[in-house]
Amino acid sequence: MSETNDHKDFDVEKAEKFGSQILNALNNGALCLMLSIGHRTGLLDVLSTLPPSTSEGIAASAHLNERYVREWLGAMVTAGVVEADPETGQFRLPEEHAASLTRAAAAENIAVFSQYIGLLGGVEDEILECFRKGGGVPYEKFSRFHEVMAEDSGQSVLSSLESHILPLIPGIREQLEKGIKVLDVGCGSGRILNKLGTLFPNSRFTGLDLSQEAIETGKAEAAAQNLKNVTFQCADLSDFEHVAEVEAYDLITTFDAVHDQAKPMSVLKGIHRALKSDGTYLMQDIKASSQIHNNCSHPIGTFLYTVSCMHCMTVSLAQGGEGLGAMWGEEKTREYLTKAGFRTIQTNELAHDIQNNWYVVKK
Repeated sequence: MSETNDHKDFDVEKAEKFGSQILNALNNGALCLMLSIGHRTGLLDVLSTLPPSTSEGIAASAHLNERYVREWLGAMVTAGVVEADPETGQFRLPEEHAASLTRAAAAENIAVFSQYIGLLGGVEDEILECFRKGGGVPYEKFSRFHEVMAEDSGQSVLSSLESHILPLIPGIREQLEKGIKVLDVGCGSGRILNKLGTLFPNSRFTGLDLSQEAIETGKAEAAAQNLKNVTFQCADLSDFEHVAEVEAYDLITTFDAVHDQAKPMSVLKGIHRALKSDGTYLMQDIKASSQIHNNCSHPIGTFLYTVSCMHCMTVSLAQGGEGLGAMWGEEKTREYLTKAGFRTIQTNELAHDIQNNWYVVKK
């Protein structure tokens, strides 16, 4: 096609619309950094409790430096998060906005997830090298990752563990109350397991994770709560299909953990091996399709692909693993579960959870 025809076919309206979209993305990326700071400093929580206040008053209430608070407020106002009165110089966070941005919002608090943007940005140079040379970025390069993940799971899992998640498995509460053996594979910092240990003292819980840092956090929390029925072990799960105890557990769980393993099939075969014949495997994983084009309408599709590229996929590749990625999707999840030997796979969705599928799996 000639240069003249190329120019003739150029859609100016489309170009302008896309340019505006990218400018919005730039502003929204910056906003995520500011939301993360607002969450971590407690500024958003403080603002939600204050009447219209000056930057000095807000800073004093939050015990923070006024100059930084004032500049942060500039970002919040221009983003439409915080309202400003030019006559009084006062600021307020509308309660309708606080409903999505404060700790009081519990599972609705999106500010928690904004922390991932800065966290992932911290490994951008390492990821850039992987684009050029292959390989991956190991877990230890991600500062605060387990801390943020623990807070994330505290919202998405702990808040609905009793009300929505356990009821997905008929009769499991009664079994846990009576006393069964439970294994959590890829347990992270162990908040979920420690919660279960508190709720069901007659059952025994074991958590496995590759990260020594995460395991130590789980142990410390269990010790602080004087939990005698919860144990944690640091373990590389790459060979789990060969080392897992045979039919040792009544319930096995994975919470957003399979897709970033080096060898996810080995992990799933190990779970199949370790699960009793009448036991249940509860698997939380990302709600998505295995086909990219089917995820165009996903409400947080871009975010999840980014987290996958800059964490889930790369930490697996850093171990010489498969690099499955967070967006492996339901189709591939079912394929892997079937190949691992499972015969009954039920997919559940929770109305309040736009991010995850909940699979109830049987041998």
